[in-house]
Amino acid sequence: MHSRSDVLLDDERLNALTSAIIGAAIEVHRNLGPGLLESIYLACLRCELSERGIRFEAQKAVPVVYKSTRLTAMLRIDLLVEDSVVVEVKSLDCLLPVHQAQVLTYLRITGCPAGLLLNFNVPRLGDGVRRLLNSPRPEAHRSRDREGNEEESDQRRERK
Repeated sequence: MHSRSDVLLDDERLNALTSAIIGAAIEVHRNLGPGLLESIYLACLRCELSERGIRFEAQKAVPVVYKSTRLTAMLRIDLLVEDSVVVEVKSLDCLLPVHQAQVLTYLRITGCPAGLLLNFNVPRLGDGVRRLLNSPRPEAHRSRDREGNEEESDQRRERK
């Protein structure tokens, strides 16, 4: 069974875009190798994406809304590519589940359909790439009826 990070997107355009970003990252890694700071890889990846004509925003500030209050603090995303793909660059001994959770949270907050977690501190970059998809979060105890009104789930009603 494929893990969520190995699944290709249904959208061919997004598949092509994530593949192009991965190709640019591989080129950076091929030229520099592992062991440098994230900031170096990020700067080089920006150059590589620009050379390939891929539109992106670096250190994109994204507002965070907490319980319908827009915070003054902003989330900073390493790269937002073509307004569709969040790219998080790392240079770590190993990726941990929290790093994937970070990108998934960024996807949820931005509404972007796909994300790439790129760890450059590996001998072969392919081993440091995680492609992540934004899937809707199921609501814990509430659902909406056909008219859009909230209703409690049967399980929750039974507990009362």
